[in-house]
Formats: sequence, structure tokens, C-alpha cells
Amino acid sequence: MKRGGSGAANRGYNARVGDATPPITAELIWDRDLRFGATTDEHAIVIDSDKQAGPSPMQLLAIGVAGCMAIDVVSILTKGRHPLTGLRASLTGERLPVPPKRFVALTLHFHVSGAVPVEAIERAIALSHEKYCSVWHSLRQDIAFTTTFEQHL
Repeated sequence: MKRGGSGAANRGYNARVGDATPPITAELIWDRDLRFGATTDEHAIVIDSDKQAGPSPMQLLAIGVAGCMAIDVVSILTKGRHPLTGLRASLTGERLPVPPKRFVALTLHFHVSGAVPVEAIERAIALSHEKYCSVWHSLRQDIAFTTTFEQHL
């Protein structure tokens, strides 16, 4: 059953005011067990609760947060013309032991390569966390979120 589009999912998007961010669409088709084929635009993955054929939904969420912030940090540093030569992001998420087993704490550690000033790295991470990362800002804000980095020259 398809329902109308005036609910909370559509709030904040108004094409009439020239919003450049259209809604994101995704389709999941049940394969078997707790495994689904998922598509969005031209991309397809397998989501698997057992983590055998693909990542679980919580793993995808962790990848989403780490990916969003890593993209932001690289974008900010390269736009600032800093000599970034590499970046690796590692995320650890702690979850409640009982359902809904949501994230209660995230720790994201960046490995930054290149002679980038420490202040620029700190600023890029802070801007991503506080302003730009749409994935983080879509989550509950009572999740403890720690970011750290080390620089490799």
C-alpha cells in the first residue's frame, strides 16, 4: 500500500523554493532468511542480518557516518589547499545489549597523511561533526561521539 506524501519524511524538502537536495530513494527486495537486495539510483548491494552476503544495517550505518565525515574532512582539507596525501577513517560503535540495540557511543579515528597543519585537521573534523555531516545529524544527538586523529608525515 502506498501512502500520501505529507508526513515527516517529506518535511524540509520543498522543490518550489529551489532546494538542490532531492529526496533519497531506496528499494529493498527480500531474498531469503534476513537477506535483502537493496538499490538506490544505479547502485545495488546485499543487506544481510547474518553478515554473510553483505553488511548488516548497523554496519551500513557505521560506514555511512565514517564515510560522510571522511568525505567532509578530505573536501575541507583539499579546498584549503593543504598537502593531504592520504586519509583512513576507523569507526567503532558501542550498542545497547538489548533491543533495539541502537548505537550509544561512536568513536571515529582518522589517520591523516601529509604535512597538513594540525589546526587544519582539527578544524576540518570539527566542521564535519558540527555542521556538515548529514548522516551524523540524522542520528540521535544523545549518542556519545568522539573523534580523534593521528598524523602521518
